[in-house]
Amino acid sequence: MQTSAAIWKRFTGWSSLEGQWLRRKHFTAEVLAQIAERIRLGEQGHTGELMVAIEAVSPEHEPASRMRALEVFGRLRVWDTPRNTGVLLYLALDRHSIEIVADRGIAAGDDLWEQVSDRLQSRLQNSDYAAGVLAAVEDIEKILAGRCPPGAGPGGNPDDLPNEPVLL
Repeated sequence: MQTSAAIWKRFTGWSSLEGQWLRRKHFTAEVLAQIAERIRLGEQGHTGELMVAIEAVSPEHEPASRMRALEVFGRLRVWDTPRNTGVLLYLALDRHSIEIVADRGIAAGDDLWEQVSDRLQSRLQNSDYAAGVLAAVEDIEKILAGRCPPGAGPGGNPDDLPNEPVLL
């Protein structure tokens, strides 16, 4: 349920402006490169695939952040990995929402993803965006390392998805 402040922000358009401002302020080219590098390094130790999607302004056609994250999961083809080990970290900046969507090949309980999400939410509330997302990426990579062991032989850990965060 949305608070009256959140409803007011959406009604006045302030949430859209805030989302765009947050993306420009906290997700510079340098920060996005750091996130991509952290993902690249983490994926060398397992067969999981992580994508980060940052949306400044959520589309009106999908008012629920979870459903929007599932839509983005499909559109970015995170599900399309050989071992079904894709994970999407989705941030809706205008809604102050975080969603983690994991494919069926990852045997991890919802509680693990909720812990990552809660820690990230706490960091974002303290305006610690870059370090918070980098820490969340590291947390997700640890989960993947424990549940998606490295592939054997040469080419055992192919990089099936782009490492660069997607700005929506």
